[in-house]
Amino acid sequence: MKPPKFIAEHPQLALFALLAIATSGFGQTFFISVFGHLIRDGFALSNSIYGFSYGGATLISALLLLKFGELVDTRPLPQLTLAALLILVGGCLMIGLASHWLMLIPGFLLIRFGGQGLLSHLGVTVAGRYFHRQRGRVMALTVAGFPLAEATLPLAAGLLLVFGNWRLPWFVAVAFLLLVALPILLLLARHAPLPGDTRQEATFSAQEKSLTRKQVLRDPGFYLLLPAALATPFTITAILFHQSAIIGLRGWPLEKVGIAFTGFALGHLLSLLVAGPLIDRFGAQRALPLALLPLVAGLLVLASIPGDWALYLYFLLTGGSLGGSGAAGGALWPERYGTHHLGAIRSVAQAVMVVSTALAPILIGFVLDFTDSAPLIGLLLASLVSASMLLTTRTRLPRGRQGNNLNL
Repeated sequence: MKPPKFIAEHPQLALFALLAIATSGFGQTFFISVFGHLIRDGFALSNSIYGFSYGGATLISALLLLKFGELVDTRPLPQLTLAALLILVGGCLMIGLASHWLMLIPGFLLIRFGGQGLLSHLGVTVAGRYFHRQRGRVMALTVAGFPLAEATLPLAAGLLLVFGNWRLPWFVAVAFLLLVALPILLLLARHAPLPGDTRQEATFSAQEKSLTRKQVLRDPGFYLLLPAALATPFTITAILFHQSAIIGLRGWPLEKVGIAFTGFALGHLLSLLVAGPLIDRFGAQRALPLALLPLVAGLLVLASIPGDWALYLYFLLTGGSLGGSGAAGGALWPERYGTHHLGAIRSVAQAVMVVSTALAPILIGFVLDFTDSAPLIGLLLASLVSASMLLTTRTRLPRGRQGNNLNL
C-alpha cells in the first residue's frame, strides 16, 4: 500500500513526527490536569502554590530547551529521540514516587522538558525540515498527535484511577514509554538523514536563502507573529490546568467533564481537516489568525452562556483552535525563514511558548485565589487572544524574502 502523496518524500519520518507529538502528551497539561485535584489534596496545596510549582518547573524547562533545542540542527535524530524519552521516563518515575510536594518540582521539570519541550520540538521540526511539498498537510498530520493523545491518555489515566491512587498511571506511563514508544520511535528515526543532508533537497531558490537565528531575532515580524503562535498553548494550559476550579465556578457538573473532553478532541481533529489545505493555499501567516477564532468564541461561551449544555460547546470550540493554530504555527517558521536553521529558530519560539505555559497556571492561579468570577477569566483570556490576532495584521515579510512564493 502506497503512502499518501503528501508524505511520499519521507513516510517513516511523517509517522515519526505524528507519534513523537502523541508521546509528548505524557508531559502535556491535558494529561497532568487529570490528577490536579488529587495531587493538591494529597499534599494540601493551594491553587497558587500548585500552579507556581508547575509553572516554575516549566519555566526552567524553557531555558533548557533554548540551550539544547538547536541540537536538532546537528545531531542524529535517533540520539535526540532516546535522550528525550529517557528524560520523560525519569520525570514520570519521580512524580509517581514523590513523598513530598517538593519532589513534584523536578518531576514536572523532567516531563515538561522531555515531553512538552523536546519531543514536540522534534516532531514539528522533522515535519518542517524534511517535507517541502504540501507542508501544511504534513504539519496538520503531525499535530494530529495532540488530539490522539488527548482522546486516549486522560481516558486511560481515569480508568487506572479506578484500580489505584494517582501514582499508578505514572508507573504505567514509564512501562509504556520504555517498552512501546521508545522502540517504535527509534525504528522510525533510524534512517533519518542528518540535517545538513537535507539542504540540497529544499525547494527554495537561491534567492530564498534561509535566515539564521540571529537574523530572525532582528526581524520585527517575528515578535509580531509570536503572540498569535503562543495564544493557544498559553490559553489552553491556563484553562485546563485549573479546569476543576473554573468549571466549579461556572456550576457545570464535574462528572460530565470526561464526556465533554471528547468534544475537545473532536474539535481538535475537525480543525485539522481544514487547516492543512488552508495553509497550503494561503500560507501559514494568513491562516494563523483565522485558526484562533474558535478559541475566542469558546472563551466567550465560558464568560457568558448559561446552562450545562454550554460546557460541551466550550470544550468543542476551544479544542477547535488547537488543530489550526498548531499546524499554522508549525509551518510558519520554515515558511517564513527557511529550513537550514529551523531547529535553532524553533527552539526560541518553543522556549518562549514553554515560558508562556509556565506563566499561565501561575497567573490564573492568583486570579482564582482572589476572585470567584469565571466570566472574568473568560473575558480576560479572550481579550489577550484577540489582541494577538490584531498584531499579525501589522506583519510584513522579512527583508530578502518579499515576493517569494511562500505557499509551499
